[in-house]
Amino acid sequence: MNKKPNISGYLLWEYNLDTFNFEKSYKVVIERILIRGTLKDWSEMLKFYPIDRILETIEWTKQMPKMDKDFARLFIKSDLLHDS
Repeated sequence: MNKKPNISGYLLWEYNLDTFNFEKSYKVVIERILIRGTLKDWSEMLKFYPIDRILETIEWTKQMPKMDKDFARLFIKSDLLHDS
């Protein structure tokens, strides 16, 4: 696993990314990507984090309505995301 995913800096603007622990704070990272990330960010998320962590975070987050959670579950398994 890489040390850190190559995601848009604006997603974690308030953190120092040189010292940020992407493993320990995975829920924050995944949640930000799910809500505000680009297609590239979503692809990076899937390369960096195991699918079970992503699905766990989808269930955990209170920042997404059910419809968005349902879409995220479907989209992370789609060919569109894996081909980007």
